[in-house]
Amino acid sequence: MLAPTTAPVRGGGHPPSRPVRRRRSPLAAIRRHGAAWLFLAPALILFLLFKFIPMVRAITMSFQKVQPYLGNQNVGLTNYRDLFDSSEFLTAVWHTVLLAVVQTGGSMFVGLVLALLLEGTAKHLWFIRTAVFLPTVTAMAVVATLWKILYFPGADGPLNALLHDVGLGPSQFIASPHTALVSVFGVGIWRSAPYDMMIFLAGLAGIDRTLYEAAEIDGATTWQRLWRVTFPGLRPVFGIVLTLAAIRGLRVFTEIFLLTNGGPNGSTDVVMTLIYRTGLDQNNLGLAAAGAMVLLIATVVLTLIAQFARRRGRDGAP
Repeated sequence: MLAPTTAPVRGGGHPPSRPVRRRRSPLAAIRRHGAAWLFLAPALILFLLFKFIPMVRAITMSFQKVQPYLGNQNVGLTNYRDLFDSSEFLTAVWHTVLLAVVQTGGSMFVGLVLALLLEGTAKHLWFIRTAVFLPTVTAMAVVATLWKILYFPGADGPLNALLHDVGLGPSQFIASPHTALVSVFGVGIWRSAPYDMMIFLAGLAGIDRTLYEAAEIDGATTWQRLWRVTFPGLRPVFGIVLTLAAIRGLRVFTEIFLLTNGGPNGSTDVVMTLIYRTGLDQNNLGLAAAGAMVLLIATVVLTLIAQFARRRGRDGAP
């Protein structure tokens, strides 16, 4: 029998050998990434102390009857059953969902209109954009005080004076259960729309200008250019803005707390204000923790749905 021969190597010589991968030691990995982890350490410690540990503690408390100095007592799902049996909680959930939908839609619409009006490279636009963006960076305490003055229910209130000039009667605004929630909608849209505007402006800057030129040459009207070029180009931005605005609407607290504190007669109560009042005013921390967990789950589910929808839209799925 003939001995097996190896295949000839082009150009002579021995066949190339595979490179040997050297396993990096843990010490080398620490030396390579140590500086990055060192810079991240302060933020990670703060997140651990003030976010992750309290979150785990809240999950535990939601299954307990919290009794300071007496020891907590495990009650299973009792807190969650009591929560969903409460008419106040269901009303607060309805107000939260309604506020999230209206405020999200309103802020996105106003933000898109502002972005279309202020989009461009003119030198004076930076000043107008800065002025429009001021409500977003202004402290909520200042915003609430300003709107309380504007919403003064008397006939000589600033907004009531304008209503009188156009022949409409005075309104109670945040002082009436019939108009308080709508008044809060207005404040939320006024404060959130500039934030959405800046995201839309960034999206508009990424649209190829030659598409507008080609559409104009083809005789497309302004509305057709908007519908066929601008909106498709902003599709990924719409997903981002919708997700952020919806989460912001679900977790609304500060403006409600400062403007109405859930009143009058619970007409503006949302989940966050109910959690605050249940935990701190009524000292029922277990029930408040259960409400916080429900809100957390709703926020996570909403985020996952939005991410799934964005991924399907990006992949072109029907």
